[in-house]
Parts: sequence; C-alpha cells; structure tokens
Amino acid sequence: MGRVIDISGKVALVTGGTRGIGKAIAVALKEAGATVYITGTNEEKTKAVAREIGVNGLKMNVCDREEVKEKVALIVEKEGKIDILVNNAGITRDTLFMRMKDEDWDSVIDTNLNGVYNVTRQVIPVMMKKRSGCVVNISSVVGFTGNPGQVNYSATKSALIGFTKSLAKEVASRGIRVNTVAPGYITTDMTEKIPEKVKEALVKSIPMRREGEPSEIADTVLFLVSDMASYITGTTIHVNGGLF
Repeated sequence: MGRVIDISGKVALVTGGTRGIGKAIAVALKEAGATVYITGTNEEKTKAVAREIGVNGLKMNVCDREEVKEKVALIVEKEGKIDILVNNAGITRDTLFMRMKDEDWDSVIDTNLNGVYNVTRQVIPVMMKKRSGCVVNISSVVGFTGNPGQVNYSATKSALIGFTKSLAKEVASRGIRVNTVAPGYITTDMTEKIPEKVKEALVKSIPMRREGEPSEIADTVLFLVSDMASYITGTTIHVNGGLF
C-alpha cells in the first residue's frame, strides 16, 4: 500500500494560482490538507477561482514589491506562518529576438524573475524564524533546451535554476528546502494558443507522445513539499515525458 501525502496544518502560498498549473497545484495542496492562498493580478478572477476550489484568494502583482510585502504580512498575521511557497506566476511575450521590443524583455524579466525574488524575499525570513519551510520554483524545459521566439522567457527559466541552487545552500541549515520543477509541454490555455500543426510536431518530439497535464506537475510539487522529499534540496525535477 502506497503512502498518502498529508500536509495538514501547513500554510501554502501559490503565486499565479488562478489557472493552469498554478490552479492545479493549489488544488493538490488543498486536497492534501494545507491551508492554501492563491494570488493573481485580477482581484475579481482570483476571488472567483479561490471560491471555486475552496482556497483563499489575494490580489497580488508579484512585480509590486510593496504589495507583495503587504500581502505576505497579511497571511502571516492571519496564519502565523507560511510553510510552503510555490513561485508559479509567469508570463510570455514570445517573438523572435530581432523583433523583440524592450518592453517584451522587461515585462517577462520583471514578472518571471524579479517576481520570484520579490515574493521569496518576503517569505524566507518567515520560514527562517520557524526553522522550516519549502520553496518550489516553477521553471520550464525551455530553460534547458532553449526555444526560438522565447529568448526572454527561456532566460528567466534558466535563471531560476541558479537562484534555486544558491538559495538552497544558504538556507538548508535553517531547515528550509528550495527546489525547482521544470515542466515540459503541458495542456494549459497558454499551449492552447499554439497552432495545431505546430502542436502536432511538438507532440511527435515528446517520447511519450503526449502533452502533460497540470495535475502531473501538481503531484510533483506535492511530493517536493512533503516529508517524502525531506532530504531533497537545490535540485530540479524534470516533468516532460522524456523530452529532455
């Protein structure tokens, strides 16, 4: 009989939790017993999704340091701690490098990389006081393989690997673990925008011959934040059907 993951009593914060992978992660953590907070930039949508899946919703732009500080403090005031942080918020502004505008570069760097810094910077001191905690950063297969038209996105997802490895070494002695999950091509509203012929070619390039499901990323995150992964830190788990 397999072990059932139980994280009852844990408080989790999932950024970008209103759709796709983030929403699936929030559901998995909640079903495993955690008190979950999701964030999104649209207050109405965030509250609606939170009600739908039975978690707490907060309007928070990860690029806004003051708002991040305020919302993290709000959670700590109410719950007394944050045990789990999943940095999932991210955007794409895909275009070939020679056509890329400065704002395409800046907005992706600001959300996908600076946003991770902004949230983690506020949460880590909370975890250090408790001498325990788990941080999971959501990277991407393209951070390892590269992808035409995604120089900005790939750069941020590669950067998360160095961020994870370095922070993990700094905080390990305080009982805090930091890891990365790197999804491959996952069925989300983001991938639904890919033209059908391109999608068919992508699927053929995956050894398992299918896209992944958001729940498969969520299950990996759940494992990493559980006691079953108590000796894992500073590493990346690839969930991509054998693509990389």
